[in-house]
Amino acid sequence: MSDISTYRLLSQMIPRGARVLDLGCGDGTMLDLLARERGCTGYGIEIDDANVLACARRGVNVIQRNLEDGLDLFDDRAFDVVLQLDTLQHLRNAETMLRETARVGRIGIVAFPNFAHWPNRMAILRGRMPVTRRLPYQWYDTPNIRVGTFKDFDALARRNQLRILDAFGLQDGREVRWLPNARAGTAVFRFEAMPG
Repeated sequence: MSDISTYRLLSQMIPRGARVLDLGCGDGTMLDLLARERGCTGYGIEIDDANVLACARRGVNVIQRNLEDGLDLFDDRAFDVVLQLDTLQHLRNAETMLRETARVGRIGIVAFPNFAHWPNRMAILRGRMPVTRRLPYQWYDTPNIRVGTFKDFDALARRNQLRILDAFGLQDGREVRWLPNARAGTAVFRFEAMPG
């Protein structure tokens, strides 16, 4: 997910002036946008050397770290918003990182490729793994170590005592709220830890 229009759409979910942690922040585009257009501050976490350098060149605060090592650097509720944009599907410890997102942030926002999108379903019916704009890799060379759907994330959130505040799909730069599990290539969820 590197389309600036998608980042702009997602940025509207983040309160002005929020303190943000972006997990797997890539080249820092989202944090840069949030700083310039929404007055946000915060940090990105990124492992890739080239992306860390790109963040530094943009003036984005970045910590080079493998997310598999967790978020023990941060206190509870250290951030207003924690982002996982195209990160969750790459993690071996996805469930742990989801709980950590809810621990260190008041709000979590997750976006990931929705495997239940209708073109993916059609590819499976034809006996092949899907290759689409949103999932552009062959099954044998994909960086995604897992696939998920809207319904999968909803069940995972409940299992981890997370309250979903909003959920919708993204397709071609637009929000999809009617049947997003079938009609959207990207699933987006905004959530918080349940009190107690």
